Amino acid sequence: MEIATLVTIGVFIVGLWLFFYIFPISLWITALFSGVSVNLFDLVFMRFRKVPPSLVVNAMITATKAGLKDVTINQLETHFLAHGNLNAVIKALIVADKANMNLSFKQATAIDLAGRDVLHAVQVSVTPYVVVVPEITGVSIDGIQLLAEARVTVRTNLQRLVGGAGEETIKARVGQGIISSIGTAKNYLQVLENPESISKSVLANGLDAGTAFEILSIDIADINIGNNIGAMLQIDQAAADLNVAKAKAEERRAMAVALEQEMTARVQEAKAMVIVAEAEIPAAMSDAFRKGILLGKRK
Repeated sequence: MEIATLVTIGVFIVGLWLFFYIFPISLWITALFSGVSVNLFDLVFMRFRKVPPSLVVNAMITATKAGLKDVTINQLETHFLAHGNLNAVIKALIVADKANMNLSFKQATAIDLAGRDVLHAVQVSVTPYVVVVPEITGVSIDGIQLLAEARVTVRTNLQRLVGGAGEETIKARVGQGIISSIGTAKNYLQVLENPESISKSVLANGLDAGTAFEILSIDIADINIGNNIGAMLQIDQAAADLNVAKAKAEERRAMAVALEQEMTARVQEAKAMVIVAEAEIPAAMSDAFRKGILLGKRK
């Protein structure tokens, strides 16, 4: 009898737990007292769609208390099923609303589903932050190398956040602009005296086009003098010219040596011919004596 009673009590407890799990009455009551109108059966159906009712209802309560009017239960559930971050979206909408920014629920969810941190994006849009550009090397017209460091103050452009380029593009464009500005300077002193001219020149090029940010300012934090590239190039050119001259001189010397050897060979050949001719003289004289040519007689 005791075992049957224990089994009955156990079944009753499990059934009661299962009932309150399927029918989240406490959550439904909390939503009603928070001013959120939601059907109890909608919460039950969320269980079957594998959507946590507490997450959706709590997000809806937060949105309602913050005064967000364009958010519905169905939108929150749909965004969750699309693997979105409900809490980040709601917090971002609240921050945007308090800052009087024009951000709709559709835009916020699009930013979130695009893989961006929507809350961070809104916070950066409200409070700009600084992008540090690594040291950029440029060379002025007079050949002096300059090393510049820049700080770019940006804020998020929510309208271009989806599909817009990120920080690396900003850094690359600013670096390119600094190199171009230094390269057009007549001498390095002009750059050192007016570093703000670089900032103005770079900022005027519209470097934030097509990016997810709006550039507020570009500040040159530091400029250092590097190597005298012009002098180094001249030294290298002089060394190259010297090597070319040495090669040509060696070529001329080799040709002179070859010509000398050829002339020596010709002289030796001529001497050999003279020796041969001298060797034939005695024989010719003997033949002349025999024939009496030397005596003026002929046989």
